[in-house]
Amino acid sequence: MRHLIAASLVLLPFAAHAQNTSDWPSYNRTLNGQRFAPQTEITVANAANLKELCRYDLKLQSSFQTGPVVVAGTMYLTSAHDTVAIDANTCAEKWRAHEDYTMAIPNDTNRGVAFADGRVFRGTQDARLLAYDAASGKKLWDISLGDPKHLETTSAAVLAWKGMVFTGNAGSSKAPTKGRMYGIEAATGKIVWEQYMVPRSADDKSRGPAAPAPKVKGTADEGGTPWTAFTLDESTGTLYVPGGNPSSTEDASFSVALDAKTGAVKQTYLPVKHDFHDWEVSAAPLLYTINGKAMLASATKDGRIYAGDIKTGKSAWTANATTVSNETAPLTATGPHVCPGTLGGNEWSNPAYSPVTRLIYNGAVDWCATLTSTNTSKPKITFDAPSQATGWVKAFNPATGKGAWSFHTPAPVVGGVTPTAGNVLFAGDLAGNLYAFNAKTGDIAWKTATGGAIGGGVISYAIAGKQRIAVTSGMKSNTWPMASGSASIVIYGLN
Repeated sequence: MRHLIAASLVLLPFAAHAQNTSDWPSYNRTLNGQRFAPQTEITVANAANLKELCRYDLKLQSSFQTGPVVVAGTMYLTSAHDTVAIDANTCAEKWRAHEDYTMAIPNDTNRGVAFADGRVFRGTQDARLLAYDAASGKKLWDISLGDPKHLETTSAAVLAWKGMVFTGNAGSSKAPTKGRMYGIEAATGKIVWEQYMVPRSADDKSRGPAAPAPKVKGTADEGGTPWTAFTLDESTGTLYVPGGNPSSTEDASFSVALDAKTGAVKQTYLPVKHDFHDWEVSAAPLLYTINGKAMLASATKDGRIYAGDIKTGKSAWTANATTVSNETAPLTATGPHVCPGTLGGNEWSNPAYSPVTRLIYNGAVDWCATLTSTNTSKPKITFDAPSQATGWVKAFNPATGKGAWSFHTPAPVVGGVTPTAGNVLFAGDLAGNLYAFNAKTGDIAWKTATGGAIGGGVISYAIAGKQRIAVTSGMKSNTWPMASGSASIVIYGLN
C-alpha cells in the first residue's frame, strides 16, 4: 500500500482560502486543509495562563465529533439531531434547531456545518442535507442524498465554495453501498451534479445529473463512501474527496480529485486490492507549498503520511505517523498481529501545516489488532486491550518527512490538531486532555482536562482581538476507549 497515494497525486497548484483572519469559517479553517490559525496572542510564554472562559453543554451523550465553525462572533456546531449557534465568546445560545428523524444506523456522528452567504449547511444520519438561515436557525431547504434503508447517511463535514456546497454519502459495512459525491446549489438545494466514487452500474439510482466519469474496468458492489471531510484547491476549482471503506471483493478508489463545478473526475487515486486491514484513506488531504513546490500530504489509516509534488506527481516522502508493524504479513488462521489495527493511524482528521514553523503536524491513533481468516471475505478482528490504545502527536519536515519531534499521548488522538502564529500547537486526546505544545520543540506549554473525550478538532479564533481556543469535549462511543462526559464546547482564553 505504501506507493498508492504518492503514485497518483493530481498535477494541480493550489491557493489559500481568503477570509476574515479572526474567524474559523470552515471545518479545517482554510479549504486547503492547513488548519493554521493566524492569531498571536497566545504564546509559549503565556499559555500556562489559559483558563476556561465558558462551556456550552448540549446535555447529550453523543458521538460528538463536530468541527466547530466560527463566523463574525458566532459559533456553529452539530449533533446528530441538533444544529446550534452560540456566542463564540460567552457560550450563550443564540438558536438551536432540532431535527426529529430515525437514524439509519445507531452511530449518531456528525462532523459539522459549512457556512456561506448567511446560511449553514449540514448532513443527517438518514442521508439528507439541510440548509438553515444562519441568523435565525430557520430551515430553508431539505434534500435527500441517499437511502437510509440501505444504511446510508451524510455524516461528513460539508464544504461550501462559490455558491455551491459539497458532500457525499457514508455507508455501513452491514449493507453494500456505493460512494457518491454531490455538488449542490447553495441557494436552492438543487443537485448540480452527482459523481459515483466507484464504477456505476446501469441500474444504479440517479439523484441528479450524472457528472462525467472516466472509463473504468469492472464493477464494484460497494466502497468509496466519503464520510469525513473534503479539501478544495481554489485556484483550480479542484475538490479532493477521500473515499472510505474500499470493497473487499473489487477495486474501490481511495480518493478522487473532481472538478468542483462539474463533478468531472480529474484524477482517480489508485486502490488497494482485497485489503483486509480496513486501511482506507478516510481523512482529507493537506495542500501546502514548500521551497516553491505545491505539495499534497495524505494521512491514512495504515499509519503513514504520504507526500508528493503536485506538479510532477512524484512521491516526495513517506513517514510513519504511528507504530507500524507486520503491515505486509498475510492473513492466516492465527494472525497477523498488525500495527496499526483497523482503528489505528489517522481516522477522520488530516495533518496540519504551519507556514511560521514550516512543519507539518499530525495526531494519530496507536492501537494494534490481530486479524485472522474466516470463511468470509472479511477477517475476524481482535483488538488489543483498550489499555494499550494510545496516540501520537508528531511534527515533520514538510520537504523531507523527517521527524522534528513527537509526543506519545496516553490515549488516541482522533481530533484535528491546530498550529497558530503564536508558535503554539493545540491538540486533544480521548482521555480528555487538551495540550498546548511549543510548536517548534514539542515541549508542553500547558495542559488541562476538559471533562470528556476530545473527538472533534481544536480551533482558534479571535473576538475583539482576543484569541480564543475552543474544543469539542464529550465524545461517546462503544468502540473507542475514552473518558466519559457530556457533549460540550469548551472555550479557553487568557482573559
